[in-house]
Amino acid sequence: MSTNFFTNELVSSNRIIYTPSEFARTNLLYLQEIGTLKAVSPHMSSRTNLASYLFFLVTDGSGHLTYEGSSYDLNKGDCVFIDCRKPYSQGSSESLWSLKWCHFSGSNLHGIYNKYKERGGYDVFHPDDITAYECQLNEIMHLASSDKYTRDIHIYDKLSSLITLIMDESWHPDPLPSPTQKRNVLEIKDYIDGHYREKLTLEGLSEMFYIHKSYLARCFKEQFGVTVTVYINSVRITKAKEQLRFTDKSIEGIAFDCGIDDQNYFARIFKKVEGVSPREYRRMWRNNKTEKR
Repeated sequence: MSTNFFTNELVSSNRIIYTPSEFARTNLLYLQEIGTLKAVSPHMSSRTNLASYLFFLVTDGSGHLTYEGSSYDLNKGDCVFIDCRKPYSQGSSESLWSLKWCHFSGSNLHGIYNKYKERGGYDVFHPDDITAYECQLNEIMHLASSDKYTRDIHIYDKLSSLITLIMDESWHPDPLPSPTQKRNVLEIKDYIDGHYREKLTLEGLSEMFYIHKSYLARCFKEQFGVTVTVYINSVRITKAKEQLRFTDKSIEGIAFDCGIDDQNYFARIFKKVEGVSPREYRRMWRNNKTEKR
């Protein structure tokens, strides 16, 4: 790939338009375009219906973004993460901005973006330090211009790291009404971790910790990203997997040890989480067990 230097009366840019392999398009996060831009004069550009997701950061100056009915003033250190299938416009103010940007996509990126928004992620955010973001973009740009035959895999790795940085900025749950209630939610998680063998329900936990069950359900989801029931099942399945791999206990016995009296129900939730039955899981993980001769 060659770097394209472009200058007109509005901007001076240095970009790489990238064509990933069919393998990358089918299986990986993949790059579409990456570059840097320096505004020469104030300007505004509008786009819509691009099969792309855009991340950019403002490295100098200031500008504006309009997206999904909201307008944002952008300044040095601000980052933007948006779905370009939706209309958006952006442009420099009189304080001419400089940007680094990356258009990318992937078969699973829609779900990742939805999770970002579900967790409270903003269209515009301001991290404490943009150095890590700049580093990822610089490395992606270097890879895109290289002759590595494995560059799509390396670009995937760097895009994944970029997504991880972005997701770390996404957690903005609604503020909880009081520190005491928030502390109780943490206590409930700890209680589940230590008492997963017992009968646990949202109603029972609500009564035990003197929190209304609907409020508990909301706070727990906001604090830990999953419902109380999903978390209880996750703890139990994790403990069951340990026993399936490292003990010879019966499936029924393991289910009972993990707080589930009904073996059939245990098998159903296990398969829902792991994609295989408890028996199949045990066989897969112990199939290559070394035996004494």
